[in-house]
Parts: sequence; C-alpha cells; structure tokens
Amino acid sequence: MLCAGTVGPAAAQGPVASPVTSGQAKPAPVAASNFPIASEARLAGDARQTRFVLDLDKAVPFRAFALADPYRVVVDIPQVSFNLAPGTGTVGRGLVKAFRYGLVLPGGSRIVFDLAGPARIAKSYLLEAANGQPPRLVLEFEQVDRTAFVQSLSRENRPELRSTIAEANAAVAVEGTATAAKPGQAPDMRPLIVIDPGHGGIDNGTQAGGEIMEKDLVLGFGLALRDRIEKTGKYRVVMTRTDDTFIPLNDRVKVARDRSAALFVSIHAESLPRREGDAEGATIYTLSDKASDAEAERLADAENKSDAIGGVNLTDEPTEVADILIDLAQRETRTFSNRFARLLMGEMKRTARMHKHPLKSAGFRVLKAPDVPSVLVELGYVSNRSDLKHMMSENWRTKTVGSMAKAIDAFLAKRLATAGAAK
Repeated sequence: MLCAGTVGPAAAQGPVASPVTSGQAKPAPVAASNFPIASEARLAGDARQTRFVLDLDKAVPFRAFALADPYRVVVDIPQVSFNLAPGTGTVGRGLVKAFRYGLVLPGGSRIVFDLAGPARIAKSYLLEAANGQPPRLVLEFEQVDRTAFVQSLSRENRPELRSTIAEANAAVAVEGTATAAKPGQAPDMRPLIVIDPGHGGIDNGTQAGGEIMEKDLVLGFGLALRDRIEKTGKYRVVMTRTDDTFIPLNDRVKVARDRSAALFVSIHAESLPRREGDAEGATIYTLSDKASDAEAERLADAENKSDAIGGVNLTDEPTEVADILIDLAQRETRTFSNRFARLLMGEMKRTARMHKHPLKSAGFRVLKAPDVPSVLVELGYVSNRSDLKHMMSENWRTKTVGSMAKAIDAFLAKRLATAGAAK
C-alpha cells in the first residue's frame, strides 16, 4: 500500500481525529514543553530499501501516504517540537534524496520525504519505549517501478485528507481577522491592510547558515509593521499569520479578497545562489504576466512552488486567474499597485539600502488578487552578510518599518481623498 492508514502506538485500526477541526475555536496556546519532542532522525539502507527512524519522547499517532510528480512521501503527526541537529534532512540516503519537517497547521506537524524515484511504503510502525530505548517512528521504503507506483497510487482515495487540511488552513488564515460590528454598533469603515509574512511552518523559506530562517525574519518584521500602523488608529490591520504556521498561497490572497482589503503587502527576504554571485538591497515587486528580468522570474517560480513544500498543494489554482491578467479591473488594480510601489521605494530608500534595480515585476501568485492593490517586498538578501546584519538589527527594522508605514499612509490618504472627491 502506498498510502498507509493512520496508526497509533499500538497499531490501532481506524482513523485518528484531525488535530484541528474547521469551524471550531482555535485552542489556547500550549507550552512547547507539553508537545512531544523529536530528538533525532536518521536514514539507513540503500537504493533498493531505505529505513527512516525518528526518536521521540512519547508515542504519537501518524498517517503516511505517497504522492507522485515529484515522488514524495508525507507523514502527518500531531504537533511536536523538532529538537533535531542543524542540517538534519538536507543529506539523503538510498531512496530518500532529502526530507524536511515542521508545523503545517496549529496542532499538526508534517515530515516530507523527497524520493529519488518511485518507492512504496513497505512498512510503517511506531515502536514503544523499551530497554532504555525511546519510542521510535519507523518507515521502510521499498523501490518499485513507475507502473506499480502509479497503479497503486490511483486506487488511493485522499480527497478527504486534502480537504480537511485545506479547510483547517483557511480557518487559521481567516480566524481573528473579522472586524464585523456587534449588534447595535456601527461597522468599522477604516481601510484594511493585509500584511503577509512569507512562508511559515514546514516552509522555512531561505536560510542563512542553516540557523537563521526567512520565515522568522519576516514574521518579526511583519508584526512590527502591524504594531506601527495600528498605533496611528487610522487603519485596520490583518496578518495572514502571526505565528509559525503554514498558510497556502491562495489562502493568503483569500484573506485580502474576503475582507475587501485596501492594500496587500507580502514580506520576504531573498537569497542568491553562490554561482550567481552576490547581490544586496531591498526590492519591491508588482504583478506581471512577464517577469522584468531573469532573477525576478526565478524568484517568482520558487515562491509559487512553496505550497508543495507542505507535501500537498492544498488548494487548486482558481480558474479565474487565467482571465485576471486581461481583465480591466485587474489593469486598474495594477495601476494602483505600481503607484504604491513607487511611493514605497521613495520612502524606503531614505532608511534602507535598495537593490540596484529596486522596482521589478513577476507572476507571483500572492499578488494575483484582481481587486486588491498588492506588492511583494524583499527586504534584502540573506545570502549577503551586510543585508543579513541589517535585517537582524532592531534599529534597521524600526527605521524601515517607519518608512513603509509612511508610504502606506501616503498611498491610502490619496486614495481616500480621490474616492471622496468622486462622490
């Protein structure tokens, strides 16, 4: 079987309830120390048979299943604290090229294996603690040909799993964002700004030295920007994530569209492969069906594929996207997006070092809302020592947050004045 059923410590039969149920209130935060701890992970074997072993401090239920194109195996478990050595999973063995792990939604963690070719899960089980050894989650992979893989895969029925995870992520993305008026209270008509810290959960984004992760840098920046904007009292602010949670790209856009946002700002940090030399400075991207240069196209391709790092593309690309690029409403939105990008560049260059070509365009999925002006800001390059030092500096962040808040205020003030004159 390519898709192993959900099993527990004693190989219990039957499914285990999802750790997050769509529609229910988000549980109160639980101290990290209360989560099971994964202390070590290792691979053994060769290109015919490969074994994965994960050491835990307590037994957990799990679900394992396979995916094709590219070949992957996904293991879903309740939320755990991964206390693994830096670099764990980056070097593969046998049938496994590499594996990655992390939080995929509140209450749930995920391990994703990138396979070297078609392989089936020959065995998957959890060993209870015994003889001084900790509980261990074990997966045994076995090489098969593509035909056998596809035939077995097509018989598996996984839509319920994908639907459950997609709904849970959508609930996380939207929860706490509503500002609907209470009975007898006037609705809050202040413009809404959506701040989108990129990546999160199992998707670390770019990394510096295996320790400093993009998802952490941009979350800290996004929260500081939110606080700065809210302090003025002039605008409402919604974050697509406020913690280390994986949110699919389409759900990020949906937050802005469902709330009729006045502006969507996605925050990222870039990295350049060594073979491509060195680059520095912040860059501001707007949507285009044709990238402004090769680097913009490469970055957009990498960002658009980030959903796959969760093991499954949790939501289908909406059919409207193909038409958005030629729709009149989208053209108007692009005009406003470009106007804000120019304003933002003018303010940021006063406090932050900018890329030699600071305004670019590419086909980022998070910028494809047809009715919400949107930009994606790369704060700098984590691959550049000077940029990384700036991004980790509280002083730099305070100044840059201030310049972005000033640009947002100038943009929305002008739009409000224009709207008022039109009325």
